[in-house]
Amino acid sequence: MDPILIGLLLYLAMMLAVGLYTYRYMKSLDDFVLAGRRLGPWVAAISERASGESAWFLLGLPAAAYAVGFVEFWSVIGIATGILTSWTFIALRLRTQTERFGALTLPDYFEARFDDRTRMLRIVSMLAILFFYLAYVAAQLDGAGQILNASFGIPHWGGMLIGATVVALYTLMGGFLAVAWTDLIQGLLMACVAVVLPLAGIAHLGGFGELWTVIAAHDPALLTMDLGETGAAFLFGVAFAGFSWCFGYLGQPHLLVRYMAIRRVEDVPKGQAIAMGWVLIAYWGAPMIGLVGLAVLGPALEHPDQVMPLLTIALLPGWLAGIMIAGATAAMMSTADSQLLVASSAVVEDIYVRLFRPKASPEKLVVLSRIVTVVLTLCALTLAFSLRDGIYKSVEYAWTGLGSSFGPALVLSLWWKRTTRWGALAGMLGGLVSTIAWKNSAALQSFLDLKAGPVLISAALVIGVSLATSGANREPERLGG
Repeated sequence: MDPILIGLLLYLAMMLAVGLYTYRYMKSLDDFVLAGRRLGPWVAAISERASGESAWFLLGLPAAAYAVGFVEFWSVIGIATGILTSWTFIALRLRTQTERFGALTLPDYFEARFDDRTRMLRIVSMLAILFFYLAYVAAQLDGAGQILNASFGIPHWGGMLIGATVVALYTLMGGFLAVAWTDLIQGLLMACVAVVLPLAGIAHLGGFGELWTVIAAHDPALLTMDLGETGAAFLFGVAFAGFSWCFGYLGQPHLLVRYMAIRRVEDVPKGQAIAMGWVLIAYWGAPMIGLVGLAVLGPALEHPDQVMPLLTIALLPGWLAGIMIAGATAAMMSTADSQLLVASSAVVEDIYVRLFRPKASPEKLVVLSRIVTVVLTLCALTLAFSLRDGIYKSVEYAWTGLGSSFGPALVLSLWWKRTTRWGALAGMLGGLVSTIAWKNSAALQSFLDLKAGPVLISAALVIGVSLATSGANREPERLGG
């Protein structure tokens, strides 16, 4: 057998084994959704980082660097800033508040925080989660198709089917505990790929100097971080456009749930240090994969999203290439599994339990969660077949939608006591609607980057409407109180 295929199959088998092992721990919805709030700092932190990166990390980001060069490091700076900000200003307070309220999901938290008896915050939160996560998971499945097509010649649709099947199986078997532990493995593997592959390419070329020489021969502008722009065009069109990835980190439910599941409040600072260590080790390497790929493979790739697996096959022996390609598969799976879990919890906890069957048995809820996971996987797979934007743009859209729908409302609800139910609701709706409008308007995107405009609108709505309705606050002592 092909040694690359052997390495990949062993990795997929290990993921399924984790799902089978953790199956026995799934006795209640709390276990399925938050692993009983028993994650240690290492598992929580690496799981948060792995689920935060997606196929974008080892496919979309290298493809962007392959196309535009060093300017993509503005995105890396923004991403690192967003991760640090989220762990600093959200993790500890969200962990404390969700335990206080007995909240299992982000919609649970918002409803309890504002004593929202109208259920509007829950409903709008659920709609935003389902709408954007289906697009997000579809992008991950597209990534699986790209990886397996470039590596083994498997048809793109066949690769998407394989990826969807494996992710759905271990997620529905082991719930959040399986997702967190597989993410630990996947996160470490992703960091390894981001370090080893560019170093192998640089050694193959003969050193950093030769890398610069080859890239400059293709286009000297690729070695700059300004794309030849100056003044406002550079500040807003180049630097801020890349840096604005940071805003989305404040409102991603599949990342926030890691903070909620940490075992003890005292473990949060440890988790932050571990997560930022991962960023320092891994994030320089992902765009470098694209730059090395440009130098080694040339500038004429038909599918730039495949630069990572193609570079791996070109540089590494079969067994090691199999491990590296498994790392790219890990990037896809570590995000898709988390997003499926959050989306299924939105259906089961936020709709079925809270609105219709509050006294349903724990066993029934776990079974229902598994059924919903399968249904959502099929919906995302159907959507994946119609994606036209590529992984980078698809993730950018879903990332922005979630970040603008939840980020401003969440941060202000944790830090500003004058935030009201109506302010939070206006911010969520404003973020959701403006993201869709920005995505479909060239004029808006030319005015301000997609990743920034909707977030700023959402923040302005939360603050403005809260000030106008400042007498509407009441903070209960527990969920439903």
